[in-house]
Amino acid sequence: ASTCSRCGPGYKTPLDAMKGPREEIVYLPCIYRNTDIQKPDYLATVDVNPQSPNFCKVIHRLPMPNLKDELHHSGWNACSSCYDDPSKRRNRLILPSLMSSRIYVVDVGTDPRAPRLHKIVEPIDLFWKCGLANPHTSHCLGSGQIMISTMGDPSGNGKGGFVLLDGETFEVIGNWEQPGEAAPFGYDFWYQPRHNVMISTEWGAPKALGNGFNPADVRAGHYGQRLHVWDWTTHKRIQILDLGEEGAIPLEIRFLHNPAAAEGFVGCALQSTVFRFYKTPKGNWAAEKVIHIPSKKVKGWALPEMPGELIFMKCTFKVFLAGSILKDGPVKVLEDKELDSQPAPRIIKGKRVQGGPQMLQLSLDGKRLYVTTSLYSAWDKQFYPDLVKEGSVMMQIDVDTDKGGLKLNENFLVDFGAEPDGPALAHELRYPGGDCTSDIWL
Repeated sequence: ASTCSRCGPGYKTPLDAMKGPREEIVYLPCIYRNTDIQKPDYLATVDVNPQSPNFCKVIHRLPMPNLKDELHHSGWNACSSCYDDPSKRRNRLILPSLMSSRIYVVDVGTDPRAPRLHKIVEPIDLFWKCGLANPHTSHCLGSGQIMISTMGDPSGNGKGGFVLLDGETFEVIGNWEQPGEAAPFGYDFWYQPRHNVMISTEWGAPKALGNGFNPADVRAGHYGQRLHVWDWTTHKRIQILDLGEEGAIPLEIRFLHNPAAAEGFVGCALQSTVFRFYKTPKGNWAAEKVIHIPSKKVKGWALPEMPGELIFMKCTFKVFLAGSILKDGPVKVLEDKELDSQPAPRIIKGKRVQGGPQMLQLSLDGKRLYVTTSLYSAWDKQFYPDLVKEGSVMMQIDVDTDKGGLKLNENFLVDFGAEPDGPALAHELRYPGGDCTSDIWL
């Protein structure tokens, strides 16, 4: 990514990153857990260069050596947080397994178009050295270490702690948080060193969500609704922001890209809200709801009301990308505060899109938004059985950065339903040189 031979990986500033080269390949974890296919999850490499003869094709697949890992998110051994360290290279992709608690380290430096397995961190190392399990988000640190959030303890209860890996050997060092400081639940996190802060989110207890979603588990307190504010220097929790029922299941969290920014956003799944969190003039932190997608009263579905989390439609600038309320589907909308009628199915290059938009990744220049349609295999199976049968897709939305607006690219589609071993569920995307959701600046 960097053109400076004396500099480390990534970019000096977010503005420099925006001037980086166009993405040519992307990496995506593809999942077979909760499908009828008894094959391991794998890392797919997809060609997204419009000038390539392999455009929109999977050009390489790296299968993991175990079944039912549930690959989910990924991160890097080094990123822009190590920009000032010329000894660092962004050449290893970190792949935590949400359910098996393994962590795969993948070599993407030797041949970026044909990644190879470098190391496996076994669950026992997380269990015995940290008392943690179910790793989720990984971020590289300026120290050269790798920090990975967790969702549970080895028994499947909720436990929001953080594992530290050595950035060279990838051995487990221990816990980042101080003893006794782990949160009740964990999921995602983002740190902002200039404000000496890290903020983490909550999904739920792994044994409650492992095989599907039950609303009774929300009422029983097995899912979270809080943000945890941590002192970046002392590794202690200093504040808890309870978002209430409207903020139930706060998942992905991001500060603004400006490393001096003291605010950001978090998406809350259950009631489809977005909260803005910010530093107050007093120096503490607060949160406010800024977006809400109302639920819809329906029939022909598991519940009488469908939360926006499961409607799965991207309404900004009226781009519709499939979902649960298609007019030719089994669900009938009885009351809708947004739409006048149920939308038609989305068909791209002859392929009907099952599921709905899940993971998003914006190009460095802000002109292309990539979208995948699998959320999490157990919830896909429960709410989108046709997605599991037919496989997920990757789409591209063109972004007009001059006049504003979004437009679906009808000529772009990666169909994971056509994979050699059968339909797969593709989730989060990564660019080899870093992207909008991987890099943090110090």
